[in-house]
Amino acid sequence: MKTHKVNRVRPFSAFIDACVKEPYSFARLLKDIIAGITVGIIAIPLAMALAIGSGVPPQYGLYTAAIAGIIIAVTGGSRYSVSGPTAAFVVILYPVSQQFGLSGLLIATLMSGIILVVMGLARFGKLIEYIPVSVTLGFTSGIAITIATMQIKDFFGLEMSHVPETYIDKVIALGARSTDNPSWRYINRRNHSLSINLLA
Repeated sequence: MKTHKVNRVRPFSAFIDACVKEPYSFARLLKDIIAGITVGIIAIPLAMALAIGSGVPPQYGLYTAAIAGIIIAVTGGSRYSVSGPTAAFVVILYPVSQQFGLSGLLIATLMSGIILVVMGLARFGKLIEYIPVSVTLGFTSGIAITIATMQIKDFFGLEMSHVPETYIDKVIALGARSTDNPSWRYINRRNHSLSINLLA
């Protein structure tokens, strides 16, 4: 029986092939620097935004992106991989951080990592073929709407000492504070950020 290449991936194999078996030249170093700068332009603000959306300080997003990127690059089995923070977890992590704090968030992250490793070893990834496209589209659309709603407070500069955990309560609280006078400082920052994004 022929084994697929994906099933023969070994940890550290990509690092060994790229840096040990093949000579690491100055030209490859320049390419890696350019690639790092390109990825950093996207990953740094994304990691900070997702950290804020998860209810933790923005520097934790930078720590996570940097440390996880190094670990995945060294221990990964694929030479070409896509790894980094994802917005899908903001909806899940925000209630955890609000209810259990940073320690609870770390424990939840560790537990989810263990579950993912077990599922990977058990080859559960192939089960994604049986998930309907409508479920994936609905899940993605729901995440987009939820994240957009979570940014309304900062988008309009509304001062709220406490933001409810559930989505419905959050919408009700935002609606109740929508008549408040907005903070022009936040509005100016919003306009500058939107202008930079549109120009980029």
